[in-house]
Amino acid sequence: MTCLTPSFDVVVVGSCMTDLVSYTERLPKPGETVRGKKFLTGFGGKGANQCIQAARLGAKTAMVCKLGNDSFGNDYVENFKTNGVSTDYLSQTEEARTGVAPIMVNDEGQNAIVIVAGANLLLNSNDLRKASKAIIHSKVVLGQLEIRPDIILEALRMAHKNGVKTVFNSAPAVADLDPEFYQVTDVFCCNESEATILTDIEVTSVEDAEMANSILLDKGCKSVITTLGAGGCVLTTQENRTPIHVPTRKVKALDTTGAGDSFVGALAFYIAQYPHLQLDEITRRASHIASMSVEAHGTQGSYVSRNNLPEDLF
Repeated sequence: MTCLTPSFDVVVVGSCMTDLVSYTERLPKPGETVRGKKFLTGFGGKGANQCIQAARLGAKTAMVCKLGNDSFGNDYVENFKTNGVSTDYLSQTEEARTGVAPIMVNDEGQNAIVIVAGANLLLNSNDLRKASKAIIHSKVVLGQLEIRPDIILEALRMAHKNGVKTVFNSAPAVADLDPEFYQVTDVFCCNESEATILTDIEVTSVEDAEMANSILLDKGCKSVITTLGAGGCVLTTQENRTPIHVPTRKVKALDTTGAGDSFVGALAFYIAQYPHLQLDEITRRASHIASMSVEAHGTQGSYVSRNNLPEDLF
């Protein structure tokens, strides 16, 4: 009997968090108690968010992750299945609880987040070995830094060695990022604060992002995208060191939580399914999709599906 090799558009190696979201008029100052308006729980974690967004756009996706053997973990497994994400490469453990992320959101849609990684930090090399066929036969492998950096680097290295496109989101950023991350990354994604940490340039404008991108390219990655929230993003590639500013739609933000993950997930989707498109056009389309996510409350709950998007995005 022939054993079929799994083939995915996007394989995400990363984190899952249960979001505990409080909405309040303004974020509290240190030591202050403020009244909240609404509370909800939801599914989050950078890795899972990006995977869900790619799946809702039509990508065949798989998630490599570690959950606690608890109610939050069980619910997350069902969430992946509901969204059409393969659960063949996730596992649950008794050694730690599913990760959680208490989040506060103010009336302007700005947020403050604390993550407690829990079981996410137990994802290990053995888990990657079990998922190796899926990783090396995918079109795109996507990683972030909410799990152990050495595990993400191992996954990117595995993909890169086998000619798989790699997308790395350096969030949450660390100043001492292993230099090999740049060498094995095709598309390096960061926001203003992450770019600041990685380059020692205070990134607050398009011009700052252009300088930061140049420094990151010098470290070895093929292309860099620095996102600037409502200011859009800046793309720079090794092939063309002239930066491209990609503006975003002007919208009224209700909740910015997870918008960056929406962007990265959409980016991975387009790279996998529309490889003929130039990266600046892929970036424009991903930015459009991310801008729609801030117009609704919640994280994954705000992510749009393909049938709710304009035809010219596909």
